[in-house]
Amino acid sequence: MTVVDHPVDLEVRRSRPVLAALTHGQGLAGVLILLVIAAAGIAAPLLTHYGPNEQIEGANLLGASAQHWFGTDQVNRDVFTRSLYGIRINLVIVLVAVPLGAIIGSLAGLVSSINPVADVIAQRIFDVILAFPLLILAITLVAITGPGVGPVIAVIVAAEIPLFGRLVRTTVLKVRELPFVESAEVIGASRWWVLRKHVLPNAIEPLGVQIALSMSVAVFAESAMSFLGIGVRPPDPSLGSIIAGAIPNLDANPAYAVGPLVIVSALVLSFLLIAQSLGRARRI
Repeated sequence: MTVVDHPVDLEVRRSRPVLAALTHGQGLAGVLILLVIAAAGIAAPLLTHYGPNEQIEGANLLGASAQHWFGTDQVNRDVFTRSLYGIRINLVIVLVAVPLGAIIGSLAGLVSSINPVADVIAQRIFDVILAFPLLILAITLVAITGPGVGPVIAVIVAAEIPLFGRLVRTTVLKVRELPFVESAEVIGASRWWVLRKHVLPNAIEPLGVQIALSMSVAVFAESAMSFLGIGVRPPDPSLGSIIAGAIPNLDANPAYAVGPLVIVSALVLSFLLIAQSLGRARRI
């Protein structure tokens, strides 16, 4: 006698490895690191009584202390305060740009997997985008539009579109060849029904892994662009621009660079840990 799993049971069973991945081991560590950093950015006004651009009298390049955890910069601003507000900007950019790139790329990949003409056009566009390294693409766009939050988001979105597009296209083509999908088509199921019921659910898990990976890259991209002066415009605080301002002043206040650099590294690490855990969950 053959026992047929109920669709709800299958969905619950599929979600268990993902939930376990995010609540144990590396996944839990990544989630906790991310939550702590995000909470610090959100609670910035409560954690410091300075403003992000407030100049403190007589506090020029002070070292780390109980009053100024990361010291002060060359224009008498508290570096810890600016780092907290920089977290806000960094996470807002990442949480807007990556999902937007994922949506556009996934739709492009879905359409290209259905229509041969659209497939050829999409693949050539993806090739052009991928031909440019991320920072070269950023410099090219900023040379046209000027620096700012908008160009940073646009660069990250453009960089993510071909990644998600090809991921979804590959997943769709692979799943369409599976026996149960062919059986559904034989009995008269429409193409959109097959996509909705079989193909897209199987694409969700690899998309989750790629989103986590892309967010780690996006944190680096935003910080790198701001470090080079083509990202967030001063005096708005950005982790990358804070590190850039610290380079000429390392001898006076090493914490000026170390503090925001640790935050950037922790953000990248948190997303990587989450991505690795989700990747292992897919293989369970």
